[in-house]
Amino acid sequence: MYDYDPENDDTAVESLSDLECWERLRGEEFARLAFHLVGEVHIVPLNYATDGERVFFRTSEGSKLLGVTMNEDVALEIDRYDDDAESAWSVVVRGSAHVLEGDDADVVEGLPLRPWIPTAKYVVVGIVPSEITGRAFRLSKPWQHMVPEA
Repeated sequence: MYDYDPENDDTAVESLSDLECWERLRGEEFARLAFHLVGEVHIVPLNYATDGERVFFRTSEGSKLLGVTMNEDVALEIDRYDDDAESAWSVVVRGSAHVLEGDDADVVEGLPLRPWIPTAKYVVVGIVPSEITGRAFRLSKPWQHMVPEA
């Protein structure tokens, strides 16, 4: 992924470019959405898709829809770590969520965005990013290398 120098803590974390963040967003389908609802911050898992400029999800009546209708300020996070547990990355999208209707909602018809569970989710929400950040991490997990004393 990138060069790692165990003697230099500065190489343990690398900032991802906007392009790298969008590539990771396109490569995943599962995220966590953070939103405000009645003075509280909520976080929920969801599946999503992107057109490279916005992030979309489907929902139905409930807390997510009420939350984004009352306050458009949201954050969406994806992450992954390698099976070898030596590296990980995370991408966070901050932006404005808007319920899309009519022709605006049709944009998702060409995207791989279908409910993962057998529930009707007819409401399409689009997130317009104001900020995208990402970081890649070289993991050390020192406890995996510790030898118990006899």
